[in-house]
Amino acid sequence: MTFFFLGFTVFAVVCRIASLAVSLRHEAALKRAGGVEYGALNSNLLALCHVLFYAAAIWEGWSRGPELDAVAGIGIALYLLALFFLLYVIRLLGRLWTVKLIIAPDHELVTHPLFRVVRHPNYFLNIIPELIGLTLALHSYRTLAIGLPIYLLPLIVRIVQEEKTMRARFG
Repeated sequence: MTFFFLGFTVFAVVCRIASLAVSLRHEAALKRAGGVEYGALNSNLLALCHVLFYAAAIWEGWSRGPELDAVAGIGIALYLLALFFLLYVIRLLGRLWTVKLIIAPDHELVTHPLFRVVRHPNYFLNIIPELIGLTLALHSYRTLAIGLPIYLLPLIVRIVQEEKTMRARFG
């Protein structure tokens, strides 16, 4: 069982690092093409919150001892569903997807039905379920109770910044 949870933990961290690598590649290309970043301070705060959330969840879960039960199973399933949506949103946004708020000179509004049904699917179908899934999988309830509300503060700021920036660009 310990090996399984070690595998899950490593998998989760590797997935996050891989998505960051994609984001950095897209960010560099967008900036080379004249893209402008908005809300850089908040982006850095979100990144810090994400790293601290992962570290806290992993530390709490491993200090408690991994347990494979229904809660962990739900957490793993939720995490995997969130990962699916992350990959789907990256595919839909293509070169425009980054963890930062960058508008390219040739930025086009993505009008896929998913964005009409779920406003900000990257946040509501990926990030929030990912964090909840991680904490449930590792039984990191304190991290969930304390860390998620803290994380939501810069996330709400990001959503407001994104809405304002997109309205200014696209009307």
